[in-house]
Amino acid sequence: MTCANGSDASKMLVCGKDSDAIALNKLMKPKLLASATLLTTFSLVNPAEAANPEHIRQLLSTRQCQKCDLSNAGLVMGNLANANLSGADLSRANLSRANLTGADLSGANLTGASLFGANLSGANLSGANLNAVDMRDTVLAQANLVGASLTNANFLGAIGMPSYTGTAEDFYSWAMAEAERDNYTRAMELFSQALNIKPDYAEVYLGRGMVRYQQGDRSGAIADTQRAAQLFTAQGNLEGYKLAQDITKGIETAGKPRRSGGGSNFLNLLSGIASLGLQLFF
Repeated sequence: MTCANGSDASKMLVCGKDSDAIALNKLMKPKLLASATLLTTFSLVNPAEAANPEHIRQLLSTRQCQKCDLSNAGLVMGNLANANLSGADLSRANLSRANLTGADLSGANLTGASLFGANLSGANLSGANLNAVDMRDTVLAQANLVGASLTNANFLGAIGMPSYTGTAEDFYSWAMAEAERDNYTRAMELFSQALNIKPDYAEVYLGRGMVRYQQGDRSGAIADTQRAAQLFTAQGNLEGYKLAQDITKGIETAGKPRRSGGGSNFLNLLSGIASLGLQLFF
């Protein structure tokens, strides 16, 4: 394989046909596409299915509303700290940026709700239905999500996610999505969580190596991509081994990554290596 030389990430390892860049989508957005589609429905509220007004008044005045009908409720930026909402129907409710610290949401139905930017520190979400919930940029420090249903929930940018909220593959996908936003610190945290679950996850080392390269840590990047090559070899994955070797060589010979103001630096890097067979990741 012949690759063009370059002094920046966008020129690193440019090989193959342009059509190979399609493989990039399989690396970057394996599980986020469904969530992104679902997010478009969060704001579509049917007035005929509005929340019970008496239950809303009860919640706001007492913060005690067990098994209440709050479906489609508009509670944006609501102060619901320590509220008792166990078993409540909050499906499609808008709780964006609400203060739900210490709230009891155990067994609640939050299907399709928006918790964008909400503070759920110490909240009890055990057994809750969080399917298709927008949980972007939520704070989940010390939150209890044991037994919660999380199908198609979007955790992009969420802080303090317990390790049991996802598989190693989930954390890897979330890490790559954060890297796409050039949020490298958060990506590194998620890569670490993936490796805590699955220490021999070669793709994680490869992704983390590319992030470290973007952070200017070339020695750390090379160490990670070489580790990925070792793991691919042990797993009998020749294609993965060759990919890791090519990326290692590219990092060794490339200059510092360009810090351009337009677009994602990480996407520029990935577009330069898309033709190397990234489809093997998924």
